[in-house]
Amino acid sequence: MSILPNLSEVAEVADLADCEGCIQCQMGSKLVLFITGNCHWRCDYCPLSESRRDIDFMYANERPCESFDEVIEEARAMRATGAGITGGDPLMARERSLEGISALKKEFGQDFHLHMYTSIPFRPEWASDFADAGLDEIRFHFLDLESDQYKETIAACATSGILTGVELPCEPDKEDELMGILEEMRDFEISFLNLNELEITVGNHDNMELRGFNLSTEITAGAEGSSELAQSLRDRVMAASIGARDPLDGKVREPYGFHLKYCTSVYKDAGQMRRRFMRRGEASIAPHETLSEDATLVFGVIYSSFEDHRGWMEEISEFTGLPTRFLHYDPEESRIEMPISVAEEISEDVEAPVAVIEVTPTFDRTQVSLVWLNELRP
Repeated sequence: MSILPNLSEVAEVADLADCEGCIQCQMGSKLVLFITGNCHWRCDYCPLSESRRDIDFMYANERPCESFDEVIEEARAMRATGAGITGGDPLMARERSLEGISALKKEFGQDFHLHMYTSIPFRPEWASDFADAGLDEIRFHFLDLESDQYKETIAACATSGILTGVELPCEPDKEDELMGILEEMRDFEISFLNLNELEITVGNHDNMELRGFNLSTEITAGAEGSSELAQSLRDRVMAASIGARDPLDGKVREPYGFHLKYCTSVYKDAGQMRRRFMRRGEASIAPHETLSEDATLVFGVIYSSFEDHRGWMEEISEFTGLPTRFLHYDPEESRIEMPISVAEEISEDVEAPVAVIEVTPTFDRTQVSLVWLNELRP
């Protein structure tokens, strides 16, 4: 059973022109560092859940963290090659963001790639602070699609040596404004423009409904019309880059000078997240677990009290010949974990509940499914 959308139509390889942050995200090798839930909350399409909104707390992937030591532990647990720093807005916790950048660079070295998102046109002099801390890449989100207020900050970031770009959701009812952004960006010192398919989520559903947006299909969170608009914008930039006529209006435009990438909601969920889960699963899998094609960990269990579990483990080892290192007792769930084949072998011969469990390979090990192998229940 998969908790992620089907991948049949998702591109497998990153475009070589994509920025390094995107390439590593598509590999699933980037830690997601949620630095704070604080933000200005001016974006009605914000997908953030209520459990993280306006909560000044850190998460490394799905793991809540009280220190950067814990963040580093999670990075090691998934063999991360870099981190994307997000929120909320990281500039609402500027000192913490700087501390995190420095800590990760110190621990993993200069090749550990760090990119950060913000919608705040911060003081230009702060750009050198982020560059000195080790930030490699920054992505600006234009509030209300108003670009002028960001121009000076963007220039300062580019001058400081940070790869600088813009990242925006592709709102289906903002075609004129987004087409205008393309022309405005000619005068900005940016290397890339990333467009994300607008997503309809639990966090923004009511607002998206008020704006009249519907889901494009039943298997994606993408808003109807967002993908088509994003592809039109991408086609315009690509046509200009080779001196071809624009597919929409037939005009030949000068090259824009930046790379435009379009990322679908399915790819973000099913591509990037699945690969990140798979990577963490490969790094953290226990001897008794199996990593499925759906990037989940699967294993058998027999339920037992703490007082009885050692006796059960010795008996199972003696009965099956399985070394005890392939058995693990989980005191919180009151169950002994084991290979699926062993659980199937003993299920009809023991007077205890036996099942097959499937969990995500995340810090919280969210249970995805449970299949009973006998008629007993805990």
